[in-house]
Amino acid sequence: MSAPAQTVYRRFLIWRARHWSEDRFVLFLAVVVGILSGAVAVLLKNTVHAVGHFIREGQLRLLHEQYGYAFPLFGIVLTVWLVRNLIRAPLGDGVPATLLAISKRNGLIPAYKMWASILTSAVTVGFGGSVGLEGPTVSTGSAIGSNLARSMRLSYRSRILLISCATAGALSSILQTPIAALVFAIEVFSLDLTLASLVPLLLSSVSGAVMSIFFTGEGYLFPFEPTELFQVNDLPWYGALGVLAALFSLYFNKVYFFVHDQFQRIGNAWIRALVGGALLGGLIYLIPPLYGEGYETINQLLSGRWDEVVEGWKFSEGVSSDWLLIALVLGLVIFKVFATSLTLGAGGVGGIFAPTLFMGSALGFVFARLINQIGIASISESNFSLVGMGALLAGVLHAPLTAIFLIAEVTGGYELFLPLMLVCTLSFAVVKAFVPHSVYARQLAQRGELITHDKDKAVLTLMKLDTVIENDFSPIAPDMTLGDLVQVVAQSKRNLFPVLDADHKLEGILLLDDFRHIMFEQNLYATTWVRDLMSAPPSIIQADEPMSRVIERFQTSGAWNLPVIKDGVYIGFVSKSKLFTAYRKQLIDFSGSS
Repeated sequence: MSAPAQTVYRRFLIWRARHWSEDRFVLFLAVVVGILSGAVAVLLKNTVHAVGHFIREGQLRLLHEQYGYAFPLFGIVLTVWLVRNLIRAPLGDGVPATLLAISKRNGLIPAYKMWASILTSAVTVGFGGSVGLEGPTVSTGSAIGSNLARSMRLSYRSRILLISCATAGALSSILQTPIAALVFAIEVFSLDLTLASLVPLLLSSVSGAVMSIFFTGEGYLFPFEPTELFQVNDLPWYGALGVLAALFSLYFNKVYFFVHDQFQRIGNAWIRALVGGALLGGLIYLIPPLYGEGYETINQLLSGRWDEVVEGWKFSEGVSSDWLLIALVLGLVIFKVFATSLTLGAGGVGGIFAPTLFMGSALGFVFARLINQIGIASISESNFSLVGMGALLAGVLHAPLTAIFLIAEVTGGYELFLPLMLVCTLSFAVVKAFVPHSVYARQLAQRGELITHDKDKAVLTLMKLDTVIENDFSPIAPDMTLGDLVQVVAQSKRNLFPVLDADHKLEGILLLDDFRHIMFEQNLYATTWVRDLMSAPPSIIQADEPMSRVIERFQTSGAWNLPVIKDGVYIGFVSKSKLFTAYRKQLIDFSGSS
């Protein structure tokens, strides 16, 4: 930034501080990030469609018709090349990376993420990677919100709110679902639902949707015309679908992380790309609907065009049996998660929103078709395809409200709002009993880095242990005499002394009260040793422990000070008083109140 520009920038910040309160200014910025995030979503969606059109209907059409299964491999390899040679920095996993930035990085997201996910996901999905665009769109929007808030010198609380606003704007734009986008920001990012947060979120969500409508027109992503009205008699079957969706949500979770872990064992990024891309290509060769996001397949299932779903399969020639059809579509449910996991594990960039909708739609269709085929009831296959999307989304993302409103908005299927509520609630409740955290949050929760709606836990997650460590204690050695110890005490301002060996490892602790009664007995100065006076600490804190665990150690030990070690080496003490002061300050920053 040039000197004149810096001067204008500083003057603006001063003028804003004098004339606009931060809360009022955030309302204005909420509209700005909504527009910017909405524009990014439109750009990404159109770019992917342009790349896909060029491959399937443009100059590469003939090549794609013969070797379409090989294109995802090329897209993944190209994505890895872009990350390693152009971006030269880790991208993270979309929503989980944003959650990590909120919980452990003060809401600060690197500026390169405002464009990196657009480029890489456009290549991955455009060339047929079996993932969606929603995750990269959210990642890009959150980076825009974070960097705008940082440039405007906003507080942590306002920065997190703008990240959430940008997320709502991005999701609202790419799916044209403003209500679901708002609910997603609250459910997934664990925002407090107050007027101070709700109004900016509304402004951003509406702004993002308006941008999408302005550039692409208004319409439903999955236009749905119910051929049969909702029947109360079908409620038990909807309930059964909710439970079935929960089981497949658990299946999604297990497969996703299993494949992820296997790829993490491959140290070379190029080998990961080739292995994952080749396996993905093989799956797509056998099951063509696994190619790309899968939105076309969802529309075919919702409109009852099941024959188009299985058209072109290696196993579908002459499909006439309903049982064979059920088996083939069930294959979509089973193998889509593998295709998605392979794409991401190999180095592709994308999200799990679209694959989850794909699997849910196919699962609902299979369930209804099976019931009809057995003859125990007659239920609408298209209706169950629709609510199946919501059921699986609620189970995988642990976001039932988002699932309910998103499916209603994205399809226009408001007539099925009641069964949607039922299946989403059941799916979420069953999954929650077995898996406490969503795919987005599981790894963060295991490391104690997840923000939740529990304000106490949220504040502890935001706190950093290294900010409360005190290291002005005078160390002593176990082979020091009482006379040497008295000399150290005379120079120290503390009444607690860590006992360390030659490698700076903690041997024990010594309190002034432990030797006060003999410290003036000069006849003991040469015959009394520190090792005979010291005691073991009531508990020891590891430097990488989450703050929730640190609090537990204080509660169970009853100590006022506890030592902290890193790789066995002493680095300082944490005191209850310092911890409480830091907690109260973080609580004020988090809640925005005094």
